[in-house]
Amino acid sequence: MRLFSYVLIPVFSLWFSVSIAQKTEITVSDKEKNPLVAALVTLKNTSIASEENHFTESNGKVVLNQLASGNYLIEVSYLGFETISDSITIQKDNHTFKFVLEPTGQIIDEIKIVGKRPLLRQEGDKVIIDPEPLLGFSTNTLEVLEATPGLLVDPEGGIFLNNANPAAIHINGREQRIGTQDIMNMLRSLPPGNILKIEVLRNPSAKYDAASSGGIINIVLKKGVKLGQYGSVNAGMNQGREGSCFGGFSFNHTGQKSGFSFQLNYNHNAVAEDFSSQRNTLNTPTLRQVNDNTRKNDNIFASLGYDYTSKKDHQLTYFGTFQGNLNTLISVQSNTYDQGLETIFSSNNQINNRNPFFSHRHDLGWLKKLDTIGSEIDVKLSLGQSFLDGQQDYVFGQIIPFPATLTGNGDIVNTRNFLTAQIDFTKKWDKIVLLEAGLKGDIQKFDNRTDFFLPVSSGNVPDTSRSNRFTYQDNIFAAYTQLSRDLPLKITVKAGVRAETTNMLGEQKFPSDTSFTVNRIDFFPYLFLSRDLFKIAGYPLKAFAIYRKTLNRPSYQNLNPAIEILDPFNYSSGNPTLAPQFTDNFEFNVSFDDNPIFAIGRNYTTGIISNVLYEDPNRADITFNTFDNIGKSKETYFRLVGAIPPGGKYFFVVGTQYNHSEYEGLYNGQPISFSRGSWRFFTFHNWKITKTWRLSMFGFLLTKGQQNFLELENFGQLNLTLNKSFLNDRLQISVFGRDIFRTMENRFVLDQGGIFFEGARYSDNQRWGMTMRYSFGMNQKKEQGNIFNMPGGE
Repeated sequence: MRLFSYVLIPVFSLWFSVSIAQKTEITVSDKEKNPLVAALVTLKNTSIASEENHFTESNGKVVLNQLASGNYLIEVSYLGFETISDSITIQKDNHTFKFVLEPTGQIIDEIKIVGKRPLLRQEGDKVIIDPEPLLGFSTNTLEVLEATPGLLVDPEGGIFLNNANPAAIHINGREQRIGTQDIMNMLRSLPPGNILKIEVLRNPSAKYDAASSGGIINIVLKKGVKLGQYGSVNAGMNQGREGSCFGGFSFNHTGQKSGFSFQLNYNHNAVAEDFSSQRNTLNTPTLRQVNDNTRKNDNIFASLGYDYTSKKDHQLTYFGTFQGNLNTLISVQSNTYDQGLETIFSSNNQINNRNPFFSHRHDLGWLKKLDTIGSEIDVKLSLGQSFLDGQQDYVFGQIIPFPATLTGNGDIVNTRNFLTAQIDFTKKWDKIVLLEAGLKGDIQKFDNRTDFFLPVSSGNVPDTSRSNRFTYQDNIFAAYTQLSRDLPLKITVKAGVRAETTNMLGEQKFPSDTSFTVNRIDFFPYLFLSRDLFKIAGYPLKAFAIYRKTLNRPSYQNLNPAIEILDPFNYSSGNPTLAPQFTDNFEFNVSFDDNPIFAIGRNYTTGIISNVLYEDPNRADITFNTFDNIGKSKETYFRLVGAIPPGGKYFFVVGTQYNHSEYEGLYNGQPISFSRGSWRFFTFHNWKITKTWRLSMFGFLLTKGQQNFLELENFGQLNLTLNKSFLNDRLQISVFGRDIFRTMENRFVLDQGGIFFEGARYSDNQRWGMTMRYSFGMNQKKEQGNIFNMPGGE
């Protein structure tokens, strides 16, 4: 009840408060009342000869807090629509304006963007990334994210907004509940020209799942743009030690009421990985290992989308994805055990993994607009399946102390089914009060069967030490409410609370019973404050303060106790006794002219879920990778960003983030207490050499980083891209170099709990290649049917 007192009472106090804030609001839409996002609104004050450029937000609106009364010339423009030029008078009782744009009905021969839309802009509690400046040299969505300042993309571990947990990936507002590698493959298969915008939520509101400790990256795809028929064809290749290539196409058809989209992509990705390490425990000699791994991934991705809008403000949508993937890994290993200067054990081994994977997902939606100022009911339904039918075989060839060979093989079969239903209600009053509430149910079932065998003279016999049967089901149900309101003194507040019930059931039936159940309810408060401070050279400075509680809920991969052999002295296994990790985050940040420039914050985390390396309880010479709750931490960070916005011949973004973490807890049964600080620097530069030539440079540097309890040495990468456009920008050809100085070698040290582990890894990151993308389209009028230019790949 105390939680309701602290959160809900202030919410409803705000509801009954009296607001005296006055704003000027400009709304831009098409004839069907659809908001036009990123329409350019230019205001010229005729009395003082000043000019302001603004872009509409996701609701099609520009809200101006401090616009002087008087006469203005206004110009509203949007791609594919007639430009409106008019005069308006802003007075105390005349501060709301609506503009409806008409389609041009003409062939678009050349696009010239007059305003300077920033690459990054603050929009309430999220940062909006405009992908347009990144499209000319990106061939897929993953490359767009890699080039985005402030995001750290680890192809093996996910996409990070900070140093601790990977961000949750959403497509059109829906979380993609698949494995990291499957998400990476999907992002490689999404054409960049299909992206409308990328939303980065470092501190998601109560509307979003509480399991978002690493933040949320929401990729919003284009739909409902009335441009007739258009699409793109793309292909490319790159070469490191191994070669990769891709090819695909997308097609869209949009009409006045309905539209559909289809895309098909093939991606072959191959990486050679060098890994070397040495480790020892209190009870064992030093183990030295050298691994030469070759990973190959062949992925086919297809998607189909449809949307329909009626005259009664109903919208129906469908988006389905289908993914087939064959992942292979060949790991050649050399292992030696050294006692002082003497080698007491040596072996050469090879492990082969072959993992065919297939998944399909279907997202259905129904949206009902209740009025013209933003009130609506949004219903979403998602369902899908995934199937893995993997095989592993291994050969362990012992050399010292005597020659011997051990072989074995196994089958790993996983099946996952999920169903998600969600309803969100939004009600807006007086243009300054917004109430949001919703319900969500998420059901997931996972089955794992792992069978290993040892060959003998009479055939294969089961290897009971490595075989496993495991089933897992979770039912997560949530309800939330939050209220936003403008207050006096130019203050906006949003407060809310989310309640989530978690019901988990895990059953291991073989080789032993490790069944577990989890039944709990948790509450997650949220508070967001913003205030206009003052203007500098006519540009507004705005401050934001945010509090959010989140959790990191163990996944079925973390909980599954099935054993996977990594080498003769190391295996991986989940931990069915894991408990959730909770984080309280406080952040204060500042934006200048809607560009985020500074942030400072602190995270308090308990029950930290960490990847750990422990001794096997039965054999001191063997270690295993697993997950455990190891204690608590306090992380303090700050972030600085500076930029020149796109629009001229040259623009850039440069920034830095500092993180200082303090840990206390238990590791391998021994107490730990240590602290570590790290810096991350990131930059992006784009130079428009001529009208058709562009040179881009982007990269990052991480100093004294940390991944769980691995302490990392400095690493980073610098990338270059040269882009040439042809045929009025319809054809884009790029040549590029990734990690041109080969500085992405990760060196690490672990010295905790009586285990010392150090090594280095390089994942074939230095690559050179070229890409091609051709965009095509036809106007809505059938008789015209000509090719037109679509900027940024459209």
